[in-house]
Amino acid sequence: MPAVHGERPAAAGAWTSRARGAEVVAYDTRSGAPRWRYARVGRRPVAVLTTGGQAVALWDDGLLTGTDGRSVRWHRALPDAAEWLPGQGGTGVLRPLGRGILAVVTPHRVSAYRLADGDLRWLLPARTSCAFRPEGAVRRGTALLIAQPCARGAWTGQLVALDDLGRITPDRTPLGNGPRRRGPNART
Repeated sequence: MPAVHGERPAAAGAWTSRARGAEVVAYDTRSGAPRWRYARVGRRPVAVLTTGGQAVALWDDGLLTGTDGRSVRWHRALPDAAEWLPGQGGTGVLRPLGRGILAVVTPHRVSAYRLADGDLRWLLPARTSCAFRPEGAVRRGTALLIAQPCARGAWTGQLVALDDLGRITPDRTPLGNGPRRRGPNART
């Protein structure tokens, strides 16, 4: 029997998750049997992504949650979600970028979070009079290409290439996106 929110389900073995009604449900990849479920009272998931041993869910109120099947490890509120989420429905919003980084693509900005703890790694706002189109994003190798239609401008400025380090540009200086190092040799 799958665990209900608040219980401590067993999370051993491979599973995949998806939205089912008002819950995020994880299913055993071998048997297809439900492994665990997570629900928020009065809310429903609009997008669910299984990546890096976690289920990341975007809820209808703009809350983003990351759970590993034992507990909700992190949650983040997306700004301005009430403005765009009802019409957009969450299609294409959750995009894994690799090396433990998740992009959340909204019309106004791309936010990148570290999957391990939900730490915000970088933000890329849409240009003035432009909006990102999450449903039209495609992968090309390690890059995520996102349409950013604008009222004016060349089509080449209306396409943005990203990876786990942020916008792909010549001579960029990447951030350290890995988990913090601990111990006597860790740099501060």
